[in-house]
Amino acid sequence: MPRLILLNKPFNVQSQFSGGEPGETLASFVRVPGVYPAGRLDKDSEGLLLLTDDGQLQARISSPKFKLPKTYLVQVEGIPDEGALEKLRNGVTLKDGPTLPAQARLIDPPTLWERNPPVRFRKSVPDSWISLTITEGRNRQVRRMTASVGFPTLRLVRWQIGDWTLDGLAPGEWRDAPLPKAGQGARGSR
Repeated sequence: MPRLILLNKPFNVQSQFSGGEPGETLASFVRVPGVYPAGRLDKDSEGLLLLTDDGQLQARISSPKFKLPKTYLVQVEGIPDEGALEKLRNGVTLKDGPTLPAQARLIDPPTLWERNPPVRFRKSVPDSWISLTITEGRNRQVRRMTASVGFPTLRLVRWQIGDWTLDGLAPGEWRDAPLPKAGQGARGSR
């Protein structure tokens, strides 16, 4: 039976099982043979990472052609106005071309775990949080998008992929998830 695992990838951990020091790779958190990440999450990003031993499911989750929505909670430097949010919603042009339209809105600071090390605090520069949902997965895309509208990312937490969420998982924790039903594509359940 294929397996799907939801992992809350901690900050400063690579999205791979080998090649790093203890505590710096997925091997320190998930000791399940034969599972591999379906997509990536940068070392300096946190949050939901899906792992599976099913190659077809891995491809459906990570392939841009399926446009699986990914929702990020993004702490940015400054407070974006409606104009900046509208630019994100319409898609912005990056060095590698225009992005697809995104869902973007200001949110109250979410209740999250403390990050180690903490985000640098600057008394003279306010920060705020955005919920940003994209259907692409370019290298460092969310960070590049927020910077392009003038609000650099300070902290990035992927909260949701399709219908799978991080809800109830502390950093480094994982749980098995139900596989998508036939005809559901890569949409999952909480």
